[in-house]
Amino acid sequence: MIRFELDQALKGLEVYCVGGAVRDDLLGIGHDDRDWVIVGTTSQEMRRRGFRPVGRDFPVFLHPRTHEEYALARTERKSGHGYTGFEVHAAPEVTLEEDLARRDLTINAMAQDSTGRRVDPFRGVEDCRSGTLRHVSDAFVEDPLRILRTGRFLARLRPRGFTVADDTMTLMTRMVAAGEVAYLVAERVWQEIERTLGEPDPAAFFELLQQCGALGVLMPAIDEVLAAGLARMNVATDPMTRWALLTADLSQEALTALCERYRVPGEWRDRALMVVRSQAMLPSSPNADQVLAWAQGMDAWRRQSRIDEVLDMLAIGDFNLPVSALAKALDQARQVSPRSLMAQGYQGAELGRMIDVERRRAIECALASA
Repeated sequence: MIRFELDQALKGLEVYCVGGAVRDDLLGIGHDDRDWVIVGTTSQEMRRRGFRPVGRDFPVFLHPRTHEEYALARTERKSGHGYTGFEVHAAPEVTLEEDLARRDLTINAMAQDSTGRRVDPFRGVEDCRSGTLRHVSDAFVEDPLRILRTGRFLARLRPRGFTVADDTMTLMTRMVAAGEVAYLVAERVWQEIERTLGEPDPAAFFELLQQCGALGVLMPAIDEVLAAGLARMNVATDPMTRWALLTADLSQEALTALCERYRVPGEWRDRALMVVRSQAMLPSSPNADQVLAWAQGMDAWRRQSRIDEVLDMLAIGDFNLPVSALAKALDQARQVSPRSLMAQGYQGAELGRMIDVERRRAIECALASA
């Protein structure tokens, strides 16, 4: 149930809860965040009531007590390429229906007032009940980010039976063909991907992007190996692991370029690269020399937790590698004590060589007993 708290700061204003909270309330999904729209007032009046302006692109204000965000009803007009190419108009005469009309999907274009009355000019309730992701209007084509958002909602809601309407899929395919997707900013693309990887069915996102052609534009390397990547990713639940398994069939060069293009966080990039390198360095039945070289290449002695994470990823991804034997070999090799060897008189380069000798011996024994 959506709770309203119309205190003194909001008294006399026409306030609506809009978007995700209304949708999730209808679907029986728990929600914490609420988006608010105020109709029929001005920025000056909001400031007079103690609201603090925070919006750069359109008028958004923080409540003086709760610090929740309240936006003035607005319309948008396309003025350039990409998702930033819009002119925003916020004024007292803008109606709630006009504000809702600029939204992406019908299930996100509903509002509710303080009495519980639902405003649904685009049949969002019907689409919620039928499990349909449908664009509100042809203005959908003005923002290519909506393709990715539709994919993310599909990743969230496909387990509940949702599908994308045929006319919406046709529209997205036309948008890709028109070249709008190429104008998306890298940071926003990664933001949608990262959020999607935490959804119940992230495969739905990538399948939709491939179907409408957007994946081939944004991530052609993944587009070429998607089936194998999704097969591995589907068994994981952790977002970073999902990314590593999705990209596991890329070359190191292709994966590095992809991560640089979208400014993937370093930790995510490094784990994914370690999975790719592990496959390149290790056969299905590695010997002690190969395991030692792999461990050294992974910096396994200094970064134990990181290599343990990679071993978990290799196990989940089913890469035909002896993961349990590798884990045992690393554990045994870590028992080699440089201090003990120093006590025997080894130092300098000779100490380093003996450490490798002892670690190799420990790995060989562990592999033999695995």
